[in-house]
Amino acid sequence: MSEIRQALQVAALKNGTVIDHIPTNKLFTVVSLLGLEQMDSKITIGYNLNSNKLGKKGIIKIADKFFDDEEVNRISVVAPHVKLNIIRNYEVVEKKEVNMPDELKGIVKCANPKCITNNEPMPTLFKMVNKENGVFKCHYCEKELKKEDIVLLQRRTL
Repeated sequence: MSEIRQALQVAALKNGTVIDHIPTNKLFTVVSLLGLEQMDSKITIGYNLNSNKLGKKGIIKIADKFFDDEEVNRISVVAPHVKLNIIRNYEVVEKKEVNMPDELKGIVKCANPKCITNNEPMPTLFKMVNKENGVFKCHYCEKELKKEDIVLLQRRTL
């Protein structure tokens, strides 16, 4: 399918963000992580769209929403190579690839039940110690977590 035809499958966006190249098995996790079900913005979700890179992909278009670093970091934990396109007046004004950050603050739950973050009201903090293998270390108790063992904290409601 041509790129133009595929673009026609999903409505045009005047201003907002397009999250593209989401692995299909992670699409609804990204929706949940970002709390999109609570937003009042117009949201278009495409599932199982053709992709030369992934075979099949997901895409999310959110009108009048621009993500901050914490929200982008949340996406990177489950889908580290998605693309964000910032749209203004129907034009892509910025493209960026989401990558796993060197630090995760308030996003990941520490697996150590004795860690202070599991017993006191304070944000977790993990530092990347091995980017190639996706290993993070808790700043407080030094417990190491592999990317595949990460448990995300529930998103704060505003």
